[in-house]
Amino acid sequence: MQLKQIARDALLKPLQAVSGIVERRHTLPILANVLIEQREGRLYVTATDLEMQITAHSTLEGKDGQATTVGARKLQDLLRALPDDAMLNIDVTSSKMTVRAGRSRFNLQTLPAADYPRISLGTDQLQTLSLPQRDLRKLFKLAEFAMAQQDIRYYLNGMLLVADKGTLQAVATDGHRLSWASLAVTGDGVSQLQRQEVILPRKTVLELGKLLADSEDPVTLDILANQVRFRFANIELVSKVVDGKFPDFNRVIPVGHTKMVELDRVVALAALQRAAILSNEKFRGVRVVLATDQMKIICTNSEQEEAEEELEIDYKGDPLDIGFNITYLLDALQNVSVDKVRFAFGDANSSALVTMPGRDDYKYVVMPMRI
Repeated sequence: MQLKQIARDALLKPLQAVSGIVERRHTLPILANVLIEQREGRLYVTATDLEMQITAHSTLEGKDGQATTVGARKLQDLLRALPDDAMLNIDVTSSKMTVRAGRSRFNLQTLPAADYPRISLGTDQLQTLSLPQRDLRKLFKLAEFAMAQQDIRYYLNGMLLVADKGTLQAVATDGHRLSWASLAVTGDGVSQLQRQEVILPRKTVLELGKLLADSEDPVTLDILANQVRFRFANIELVSKVVDGKFPDFNRVIPVGHTKMVELDRVVALAALQRAAILSNEKFRGVRVVLATDQMKIICTNSEQEEAEEELEIDYKGDPLDIGFNITYLLDALQNVSVDKVRFAFGDANSSALVTMPGRDDYKYVVMPMRI
């Protein structure tokens, strides 16, 4: 493989887009490498962890059919350390890649491109949706923080994506709280699409959060039998889906709560953040005490210290004293980008519902805890 006088960014940019999924610890040495290929006037860089595969490309004329694999981290670190305007000459012979830039020269180990494991794309395509990257990024942000981490119920370690006629819904839960967000999708034939549900692995969701741009540029989502594919800009991401049955989230979302409180999101977030400083590090409990036209946020710890925040609210209902994990409340307020949020309470043993006033495209359920 030979690449002559190529700009540093022609290789670095696609490399940075894919290298986030390269595992530091791996059973197969080749999984620490990226696959670099030259074909059809483009330079393709591919990384995989066997569950997910990302390919990014840049425009680069050269001889088709050239390919090799090289250590992702080392190559990325080397390219980053070179000047922005550096021009590279790359030669690959047998098991070595030589990278020259000005007076610098680096020799890196390579492994054969033929040995690189690729995820082959399924042929049973069930649905295709196209929407702005910004919208999908916002949808993910509203749900992903509620995903479980290393839960024995493996299907909770991911996010449910539901494509149903003209909507795309994202749902995540860790068994203690649940976040649901919905997005209207337009386009030819979208309203006739059949309902499809897939559970995206946690790693796939987090990687997409990094790669999707805050722009109106389109992202195409292909739902296949046991895979999903996202195509946007110069990137293609293919991921396996989690094989499992996600809980019926509609049964978890409470209805009929009568104790309604509307809060300024920024004010409430600041009060919770201050109170959290004195919360118990193990239990992270916070008491929310409602009375006529006031809401108190109370945190204590094992050293008999206490924080109390009082918020003025418009409330005329029955008094309530209920406990929550303060982290769960902070997560919700940090990830919604509205001025006001509405809390709906039942009794001290019922889940609370957080929504955005005037909108029905977001619901966050958080279970109470005993304090």
